[in-house]
Amino acid sequence: MKCMYCGCIDSKVIDSRSADDGTIIRRRRECIQCGKRFTTYETVENTPIFVVKTNGSRQAFDTNKIKSGIIKACEKRPVSTTVIDKLVEDIQKKVYNSLAQEITSKEIGEMVCEGLKNIDEVAYVRFASVYRSFTDTTSFIKELEKIVKKDK
Repeated sequence: MKCMYCGCIDSKVIDSRSADDGTIIRRRRECIQCGKRFTTYETVENTPIFVVKTNGSRQAFDTNKIKSGIIKACEKRPVSTTVIDKLVEDIQKKVYNSLAQEITSKEIGEMVCEGLKNIDEVAYVRFASVYRSFTDTTSFIKELEKIVKKDK
């Protein structure tokens, strides 16, 4: 790290501490040449990920939108916010671990459906009915039959 006082590129780390809930590392450094101390902050660089919507438009990946949809599906169901947060975190990890710069809204919807199916079947059916655009009772019943077959 370049010294802000003399411009020397050699410095040593005196102290390192985690800051901001572990997302930032604060480092206290000392310049080898002039001996002055300075502080640097190290963060992980997040490359932006874009969601490709069904109409072809793109928007930034936003976990708040995912969480909002899950909360609506789980409304008046015995699903804790801790479980919802864990599902959102798992989806976020899958998206970032894919290393792709774009992901389709369909892929995200499938991840949410899969997670809700394991958490609460009613919340799953609620989400799936909106996500998969059930237009009539037949498509709704087909989805319910899949769940019943799985349980047997």
